[in-house]
Amino acid sequence: MVSNRIRNIAFLSTYPPRECGLATFTQDLVRELDKISLLNKPAVIAVSNDRYNYSKRVIMEISQFDRESYTNAARAVNDSDIELLVIEHEYGIFGGEAGEYIIDFINSLKIPFITTLHTVLPSPSEKQKEVLEIIGKKSAKIVTMAKNTVPILESVYDIPSSKIEVIPHGVPYRIVESREKLKEKHGFSGRTVISTFGLISPGKGLEYGIEAIAKVAEKHKDVIYLILGQTHPVVKKEHGESYREKLIELVERLGIKEHVMFVDKYLTKDEIITYLQMSDIYMTPYLGKDQAVSGTLAYAVGYGRVIVSTPYSYAKEMLADGKGLLAEFRDAGSLAEKIMYVLDNPKAKKEMEKRTLSVGMTMMWGNIANQYTKLFIDTLEKSKFQSSMVV
Repeated sequence: MVSNRIRNIAFLSTYPPRECGLATFTQDLVRELDKISLLNKPAVIAVSNDRYNYSKRVIMEISQFDRESYTNAARAVNDSDIELLVIEHEYGIFGGEAGEYIIDFINSLKIPFITTLHTVLPSPSEKQKEVLEIIGKKSAKIVTMAKNTVPILESVYDIPSSKIEVIPHGVPYRIVESREKLKEKHGFSGRTVISTFGLISPGKGLEYGIEAIAKVAEKHKDVIYLILGQTHPVVKKEHGESYREKLIELVERLGIKEHVMFVDKYLTKDEIITYLQMSDIYMTPYLGKDQAVSGTLAYAVGYGRVIVSTPYSYAKEMLADGKGLLAEFRDAGSLAEKIMYVLDNPKAKKEMEKRTLSVGMTMMWGNIANQYTKLFIDTLEKSKFQSSMVV
């Protein structure tokens, strides 16, 4: 019989105000879990690479590059009333080679933990493979956000399918005004809006998106491409704004200044949703074919946008069954061709939006939080049962 007592769950993750997609993911999820009566409000152990002014939800910090900090945090968790920990895993947020310091943490941890994977590499380095194999062995459950990663987890990392749960990336729910009303409000009335949002880095392939827009604009004079977001903090620290400057130069060289707009800021969730809602097409011209999940693509699906994308792993899964169009990698002509198909076929566009929205509605955070809650309770009950079997 499953107990109805209230459980104490905590997350190990980056957390706002640190600016990264994983921090936003965790904040969205824990806020939704706050509404579930079977759980106390989840706490967060934040992985910090700088000084941040965290909210009270953050009960302790791990200093990303300080190895000792990981074992100290694990001991503190063992001495707390936390019953289950959720580790949000991305190689780059933990210290050491391939984020290996996280292994020190889990080796010292004495409570059950679940790991949510934000990157699943089909061809990892030796160290990346070793780290994820250990995590897979020691985690009570492994959560992945795309079905296509399950065979990789089984064959490359030797994680049994019985341990793997697929829970999609969540999307924030908002009631928003119509596309045309928002366009009017933001000065885009009568224009065809195409957008890409997220932290900017060379892996986004935005140069191909810009070149595609130059081709589209020859026929569709009303098109405008919104490149939304600031440069990724890590990229900015190492290379400054050189990538953004290169993109701006490209726009000038192609003579399409009136067709491309950069919104250089870290967007709030409400701003992201507003821009998505006013978009006719959402474009992800990303370059990495193994990208297993994309929060920005998930948001666009959530709001039923037509998506034109390169065929990276997550896009192929999300845009199957006519929910969007896939273009070739590093090929502006291919992107332009798909965009023009959508613009020239309003009926097909409407159908694609309808199909995408039907999936997107199942990805709202409320639904996703319920799936996580069931997983937490099942894991704790199983752990309790196994403990009672020990003699």
